[in-house]
Amino acid sequence: MPPQSEFRLARRVQFYETDAAGIVHFSWFFRYMEEAEHALWRAAGITIHPPDSEIGWPRVGASFQFRRPLRFEDEFEVRLRIAEITRRTMRYACVLMQGDTVVANGELTIACVLKRPNEPMKAIDIPADIASRFQAAADD
Repeated sequence: MPPQSEFRLARRVQFYETDAAGIVHFSWFFRYMEEAEHALWRAAGITIHPPDSEIGWPRVGASFQFRRPLRFEDEFEVRLRIAEITRRTMRYACVLMQGDTVVANGELTIACVLKRPNEPMKAIDIPADIASRFQAAADD
């Protein structure tokens, strides 16, 4: 399986994702990005949260710039690509599209950590068997 660098996820806005103004609440954009991230990992043949794993992936940075609202039953696409991989982190770039229109742009940075009971999390290098499944996407 070749290393994964990007993923596209088709979505439709659900009613419970909207706020009193009838538009998608801003917090859902982060959930959409995370949903695409998990789909990217599945496409690479692994899960970001295997049972009983001592490795975790906390979010160390997240942002969005909102361009247009999404409303109930709007169809859109979440485009997620790996923008950068370092020894200990991965940074995703995300674009939400409705047709040819950019709805929002975001970024998410995750860090690889060792998590053991009764010990503080500790940043570690991304294990080779995980790192080999991903690569940074080529710039467009």
